[in-house]
Amino acid sequence: MTTPTILYRDAALVAVDKPPGLLVHRTALDSEARDFLLQRLRRLLGQRVYTVHRLDRPTSGVVVFGLSPGHARVLSASFEQRRVEKRYLAVVRGYTEPTGRIDYALSDEPHQPLREALTDYQSLARVELPVAVGRYSTSRYSLLAVTPRSGRYHQIRRHFHHIRHPLIGDTTHGEGRHNRLFRERFGVHRLLLHAVSLGFPHPASGRWITVAAPPDAQWQALMQALGWPMQTGDEQ
Repeated sequence: MTTPTILYRDAALVAVDKPPGLLVHRTALDSEARDFLLQRLRRLLGQRVYTVHRLDRPTSGVVVFGLSPGHARVLSASFEQRRVEKRYLAVVRGYTEPTGRIDYALSDEPHQPLREALTDYQSLARVELPVAVGRYSTSRYSLLAVTPRSGRYHQIRRHFHHIRHPLIGDTTHGEGRHNRLFRERFGVHRLLLHAVSLGFPHPASGRWITVAAPPDAQWQALMQALGWPMQTGDEQ
């Protein structure tokens, strides 16, 4: 069992780097799961911690927890009021526009009403591989910096599926042939979506802080294999 990597800690909050494949906390959709980031962190710190937000199970990167119910409530309010800055790295199929905004309403649960959902993105790098997938003789991919402006369920994954640039490694909203190529050629058996930084007002002082989680060794190895610039988590 991997010990969570602490990125930032003070008397009010703790931020950690969540590995892919781990739930933040128990949910009704994963009622049989027995291992959670919340539990691991409680054992590591020897105290209770309080959930503020979450990342999807396959997504890696920055997650922040409150160290008291009061601080957690203040942090949660910042998320609800969109007073946070989230930045992700993603690898998608195809060449996107250099920059763009996806404005496409989503529901948080089936049969619930649609709600506004906005996602901004910037293309950081591209690659064309001499590998045939489907009817094309080559395969194109983009490395993106992604900033969701709202927090809908699977928002980034669903938005890029909507514009026909699905995320690599997404077994729900992606495309199996491209996922298979990355498994077989690069040994990547995960969703290529990483929460690289999170900025928010401190729940006690109100000062703005930004916590960064550099992509792990597998991400960096993939960047090198594709000839893309290394990402540290500090780029804005």
